[in-house]
Amino acid sequence: MTFQQFSFDSRIQRGISAAGFHTPTPIQAEAIPHILKQRDVLGLAQTGTGKTAAFVLPILQRLHATANRRPRALVLAPTRELAEQIEGVFRTLGRYTKVRSLSIYGGVSKRRQAAILRRGVDVIVACPGRLLDHMRDGAIDFRQIETLVLDEADRMCDMGFLPDIHAIIKQLPAQRQTLLFSATMPRDIRMLVKTFMQNPVTVQVGETAPVASVSHALYTVHPRAKADLLLAWLQRTTRGRVLVFTRTKRGARDLTHTLRRQGHAAAALEGDMSQRQRQRAIDGFRRGHHDILVATDVAARGIDVPGITHVINFDVPDTVDAYTHRIGRTGRADQTGEAISFVSRHDRSLVHSLEKTLGERIERRWMEGAQFDSPPASRPRGKRRRTA
Repeated sequence: MTFQQFSFDSRIQRGISAAGFHTPTPIQAEAIPHILKQRDVLGLAQTGTGKTAAFVLPILQRLHATANRRPRALVLAPTRELAEQIEGVFRTLGRYTKVRSLSIYGGVSKRRQAAILRRGVDVIVACPGRLLDHMRDGAIDFRQIETLVLDEADRMCDMGFLPDIHAIIKQLPAQRQTLLFSATMPRDIRMLVKTFMQNPVTVQVGETAPVASVSHALYTVHPRAKADLLLAWLQRTTRGRVLVFTRTKRGARDLTHTLRRQGHAAAALEGDMSQRQRQRAIDGFRRGHHDILVATDVAARGIDVPGITHVINFDVPDTVDAYTHRIGRTGRADQTGEAISFVSRHDRSLVHSLEKTLGERIERRWMEGAQFDSPPASRPRGKRRRTA
């Protein structure tokens, strides 16, 4: 199957070709026909599956011929990084059309955003909080909205945006197309579907398990020895870009300082940073100025950087779904990746749940110099040992 089979306008097809897209991903192949027919769609897919283009392309097809600089499509996203990423896809795939888009989020000039809104845009990609600010100022006219997209809706609910989402949707035309994409289906998402969608078509690609292109390994290590283990691992491993997850903002900052003191090109990404600092960290990671990014879950949401070969759970997450979201940054675009977790005896419940989801036992590894909670019975000299 190729994108030609969707019969997109030639200008959109040029944008697809220029972006190097050839074969639709499964979520694109299944969702695009329904969206082109203006059906409401519930898309259940992990990050990194191509879901952004699955809704961007049909929206461009719908708007390109009659682009009038009034907002006709609205995309809500949980983080500034994801909003920028989505708006970038609109610009990339719609480069040969007259469709104009704008990303709206906090931490940057509200006045500049308002000025662009006055000049007129066809697509708004926004984080709920800043969008509500513009709505209260009367800066946005939603009367012509034809398509609403809720992307990574489960994460927006996790971050407390549900009341904002309800307030925004109530200002939109009742007659519209609604597209909701989520990796999981908690109760809040089921209620959004029931309340705001009309007979949605459900498109599901895979399960909530991690993608198959990623391999998994565990190091059982004492919590106080994690930094030493990470430094030893970095020294002995052939790698590209490495994304390291910590549980707290302070943990991300402290670990980054430790890595830098040992001569590694590392940067932190955490919630207390300004938008300019966050963007500088992501751009530096993308451009190779540093090859290690230490991040918290919320701060890292929406990161789309090619060439991430390893995701390291310095602190393991609380749930399998959170694990899935983390490691979705590697193993993309037909590339392989590796997810490595540093675990202690307190993490046994998560390990059991993860192995149940994967349907197989995760490889256990050992490295000389690491302090184990429960040392292996025997250690082969000079080699890694897979424990039973």
